[in-house]
Amino acid sequence: MFDKRKAKELVLGSLIADSYCLASHWIYDEKELKTMAINWEDLNNACSIWHRGKKAGEFTHYGDQLYFLYEYIIENDNFDLEQYVHFWKEKMEKYDGYIDGATRVTLENLNANKPIPCGSDSTDISVIGRIAPLLLVSKNKNQFFQNVEKFVRATHNSSIVVEGAKFFAKVLVDVLDDIEMMESIKERKDEFSTAIQKYVNDGLTTIENDTFDTIRKFGPACSIDEAFGGIIHLLGKYTNFKEALIKNAQAGGDNSARAMIVAMFFIARYGLKVIPKNLTNIKVQIDIS
Repeated sequence: MFDKRKAKELVLGSLIADSYCLASHWIYDEKELKTMAINWEDLNNACSIWHRGKKAGEFTHYGDQLYFLYEYIIENDNFDLEQYVHFWKEKMEKYDGYIDGATRVTLENLNANKPIPCGSDSTDISVIGRIAPLLLVSKNKNQFFQNVEKFVRATHNSSIVVEGAKFFAKVLVDVLDDIEMMESIKERKDEFSTAIQKYVNDGLTTIENDTFDTIRKFGPACSIDEAFGGIIHLLGKYTNFKEALIKNAQAGGDNSARAMIVAMFFIARYGLKVIPKNLTNIKVQIDIS
């Protein structure tokens, strides 16, 4: 059984990372990113049209969906895929935030009575940043890995995203077991396909490079093909969580998806002490007990 307090800390860290990224999430124009009139040291209102009206401390649709999974697990103390999918469907059909492609297609499939899992074929990496609540109801490592695959397939039924999720899940468990993170990343990659190995290797070669340029070169968008290398870059380059958050957010694009994954590893490795107190003023709180 995983430590429940630590699991809740990971959830909180990912939510804070998402909320921090709200201001510049899905802004791609480099000139706009470099001249944004926001305080990069704090939480800010959303600036993109996709999250229009959202205020500092609120979440993107990624953070909201992470919290929905957390709510389900706290209420039910399990992860039953069909039960969870119906819970998620009810939440998303009433949701007043952005409905991304993976969500839209999954809802269409569910309404067409396709068998579960009937997730989209989206290759967006964002779903991987939502896996932390599954630690709360996984009795061992293998069950966690199984729950991660079920959860990912529920909305992102893409083989490369499922594989990427398994990679990050295994490294996360290693870090929770006090194995050095970069050592785990380098060793675990050999258990996976050449695609995953390339993502990791490409990221590792950029650790000494400028973050803005690196993420823009990999591609700042949502796809795992673009985002994976940037995440490895961030994990390898920074030991200061605040600095990693700021540099990642300033690169724009799908910065929240990157940040939520990075946050899990920083909290697993260093604990909540790495989060500046002014960033904890988010719209929901997690009972860390």
